[in-house]
Amino acid sequence: MLDYLTGTGGRRLDYVRRGRGAPLLLIQGMGAHHEMWGEELLSLLEPEFDIVAYDHRGVGRGDRADEAFSTADLAEDAAAVIASLGWSDALVFGISLGGMVAQELVLRHPELVGALAIGCSWAGGPDGVMSETSRRMVEAFATRDPDHATKTSFEANFSRRFAAETPGLFETYQSRALSVKVPVPVIQLQWQAALAHDTGERLGAVNRPTTVLHGTADAGTPVVNGHRLAGLIPGAQLELFDGAGHLFWWEDPARAAAALTQLERRAADRNDAQGWTT
Repeated sequence: MLDYLTGTGGRRLDYVRRGRGAPLLLIQGMGAHHEMWGEELLSLLEPEFDIVAYDHRGVGRGDRADEAFSTADLAEDAAAVIASLGWSDALVFGISLGGMVAQELVLRHPELVGALAIGCSWAGGPDGVMSETSRRMVEAFATRDPDHATKTSFEANFSRRFAAETPGLFETYQSRALSVKVPVPVIQLQWQAALAHDTGERLGAVNRPTTVLHGTADAGTPVVNGHRLAGLIPGAQLELFDGAGHLFWWEDPARAAAALTQLERRAADRNDAQGWTT
């Protein structure tokens, strides 16, 4: 069921909630929305988690977003969402732009993050590697031609192997992608926020159980960024999805769900053994 949560400044944000279990906050990427998680992943997660997947400011039926924002601003939205749900903390899983938001969230509000999962993302800064594929995708969105934008983003988001082996994948992707309105100006603001993102010198302060997930054939955010993130965050585990593209959880939802379940158990074991630390 689609409903509203409250972000910073009373801003309304769309969200969906399902499942029962440990709190799990899902944060989507640039130009994306809650439908892009897919039934394949959510159905595997809901026996273990109380799942909330919300949309970024300016997306869907939520309030407009007309002014520039940073990934830190979006992290404040995430913190407000957790507070409005009444959760003390959550396992936070952010992908791509959402992974950048998750980094800022754990750095700014570590008490709200019980465990951290970062997928197909980067730490930014001078050592980050942004691909021309991502730039072409943003340019395709800017044309305001939905067919061109969808085709370009499809090619950027999936491995060639998975696209070739999965009948009807483009039609499914197109239907989901276009099911929620994401205004082009919002995508452009998200892109600027992603380019300005830089947590490299701060991630050493993260002290939450962390898993970094990345497809080795990611054309949008090259896998070198996943290796770098895992190296910057103390104790982080790196889960590489061999041959998978940017949307690795579409290509292997069972493994993505298992990685999140294992992370939650690792966090619970840590708390049992050591007690909660902030």
